[in-house]
Amino acid sequence: MTTAKIRKLITIVDETHVEMAQTISPPTRRAAALAVIDNPFAGDYTQDLGALMQIGEELGGLLGERCVAALGIEPDAAESYGKAAIVGENGELEHAAAILHPRLGKPLRNAVGEGAALVPSSKKMGGPGSAIDVPLGHKNAAYVRSHFDAIEVRVGDAPRANEILVAVAVTDSGRPLPRVGGLTTAEIKGSDGLR
Repeated sequence: MTTAKIRKLITIVDETHVEMAQTISPPTRRAAALAVIDNPFAGDYTQDLGALMQIGEELGGLLGERCVAALGIEPDAAESYGKAAIVGENGELEHAAAILHPRLGKPLRNAVGEGAALVPSSKKMGGPGSAIDVPLGHKNAAYVRSHFDAIEVRVGDAPRANEILVAVAVTDSGRPLPRVGGLTTAEIKGSDGLR
């Protein structure tokens, strides 16, 4: 049972079939799952942000699982991931940090089968309709350049002043037509999160 007061859940899938007149087969696919939640600390400074850390843990699993399901893949087939949050005007940036950093990563990694690399993240303050780029990186090796990417998300009516919009993104591939060199997926060791 979640302690987050969720107003809205949204899941999207972005598929690229053609890029620069080149057919992408299979298409590259990115999924994002978003939760619009009540900010329990809106309007008040609170030293202990543990409740938001707990919410982050809950949302990491929930949103990660929704992304994997939307892609129609087994968890191990997920290749990259990322996370982001927008805090409404009655909150503070640290509220996003409390959700995203201490505890969201482990359940997200469980949802995608594993993950040795840090989960890329972004955060900002904003109002309804604000957009945010969810940064993406390979789940096991941060140096895989073909997976440096992002997916933009927004919700027309969120976040309201007392809300936080939390987003997780997962892919089953890298960018379409990658060709800037670097470590390839075939060369991943996955032991240190870098290579």
